[in-house]
Amino acid sequence: MFKKLLATTFAMALVGAMAPSQVCAQQANTLTAKEKAEGWKLLFNGRNLDGWHSYLQKAPARDWKVQDGAIMLERSRTGNENDFADLVTNAQYSNFDLKLEWKMTPCADSGVMFYVHESPQYQETYETGPEMQIADLTCTQPDSHVDKERSGDLFDLIASSEERVREAGNWNQFEIIADHGHIQFFQNGFKVVDTYFWNDEWRKLVAQSKFAQWADFGTFKTGHISLQGTEDKGELPIHLWFRNIKLRQL
Repeated sequence: MFKKLLATTFAMALVGAMAPSQVCAQQANTLTAKEKAEGWKLLFNGRNLDGWHSYLQKAPARDWKVQDGAIMLERSRTGNENDFADLVTNAQYSNFDLKLEWKMTPCADSGVMFYVHESPQYQETYETGPEMQIADLTCTQPDSHVDKERSGDLFDLIASSEERVREAGNWNQFEIIADHGHIQFFQNGFKVVDTYFWNDEWRKLVAQSKFAQWADFGTFKTGHISLQGTEDKGELPIHLWFRNIKLRQL
């Protein structure tokens, strides 16, 4: 018994002597020295919405704010759509590796879009930008029960290969790799979509989807990253949070 107690005490002392970086998670909205060396850049600084604006607006819409180190949207099912218009990066990107974390209130619905072409010619971000879907696995209506509309899917085009979304209120990790037309989605560390844009198969997929009504959907090879705020699903008040948004150009 004495030997076991001594071993336990020694182990606890060893943990206590470890450097903070060895026992604590990385602080949110920061980059490690390794990430900086690899070319990662933060798209969100954890303090304000510098570098972002709402689609077709000069600044972030009023319902987007920063709270506790996260971009937060709080909205109802009514009101002026301009107040919760999708958030987009000021900068545009072509080939990139994008990582971010998100969480939401139960039954909510959102998405991360990319290659968004911002022009008054297009009313909404989704008229040009493909979307990695965000949805509650159990209760987002109707998305939770529709193939190709569940969390991690390439919305209305390709269903994710595995169900890897966490229960509402928990943080989820998304990664989108767009490398010269090779598109890969990862949800909570698992690859869920692997496809190619701009070839005959891609054009056929689009032609068989809701996006066929927009001739320029999925055709741009450079564009903005967007966080969707215009969906009105979920328990009220609807909340979305995003943090640790980082990108490395390829």
